[in-house]
Amino acid sequence: MQVVIVGTGLIGGSIAKDLRASGRIQSIIGVDSNVVHARAAHRLKLVDTILPLGKALKQADVVFLTIPVDALLRLLPEILNQVKTHTVVIDTGSTKAKICEAVATHPRREQFVAAHPIAGTEHSGPQAALKGLFRGKTNIICEREKSSSKALSRALQLFRLLGMKTLFMQPKEHDRHAAYVSHLSHISSFLLGQTVLDIEKDEENIFNMAGSGFSSTVRLAKSSPQMWAPIFEQNREYLAQALLEYILHLQKFHYYLLKQDTKALVRVMKRANDIRRILDGIELKDRRKNKSAHKSSRP
Repeated sequence: MQVVIVGTGLIGGSIAKDLRASGRIQSIIGVDSNVVHARAAHRLKLVDTILPLGKALKQADVVFLTIPVDALLRLLPEILNQVKTHTVVIDTGSTKAKICEAVATHPRREQFVAAHPIAGTEHSGPQAALKGLFRGKTNIICEREKSSSKALSRALQLFRLLGMKTLFMQPKEHDRHAAYVSHLSHISSFLLGQTVLDIEKDEENIFNMAGSGFSSTVRLAKSSPQMWAPIFEQNREYLAQALLEYILHLQKFHYYLLKQDTKALVRVMKRANDIRRILDGIELKDRRKNKSAHKSSRP
């Protein structure tokens, strides 16, 4: 199987690492408009060779598109025009509605699988690629009914090689959930970082007083603005609603604080503590699934 990865940064590079480790891939071809990234991906042996997009597509059995969603929106129809009739094209974008709309009437729509492997770090570039980044994480596939059975089967096979579990959603459902559980947290982190930088001018004080709580909360502020700005733009409808609700909660907290209403503050925080029950339950469920899968795989 010849795999082409368009975009050799964190996500593309990490996919390459795990697919190579599986021993099921014949070769991996990298495509990247950033010459520095392309050379680094080849030097780090994430890919076997770097080729221009047109030449790479002629050799592809599978194409992974791991590029920012604005570039993805432009390139996806063109790539479907160029690939061979048996080639499967899989995207990894964090938004789905606009991307699916872009190829809704494309004659080769069935060769495309709209996916979102939910994994990553705040780092970017080929040097940030991590082996095992996707293991145990969730992958979302949208509009599975519009992908051919062959394309869907091939995509599921590859995501299993990455160690992911796959769920199915419709694009708007995906984007609404992503606005709350992913995109909003990135905005919160970016703006917390900006607030601290605006108010606390002494960088040494930030360094000296930044404990683990601040560091973990603001970690996402180190993410690439070039990647996240198009995500926010494409999901602005749901994200605007999520932001409005978040702002209302902040305003309530601000009011209780000014009124010195400690009981109300405690009530708000206790309600927020309930998220721990949900997350702990998910983690326990995943551990049980992994344990069961391990037992069933024993000879």
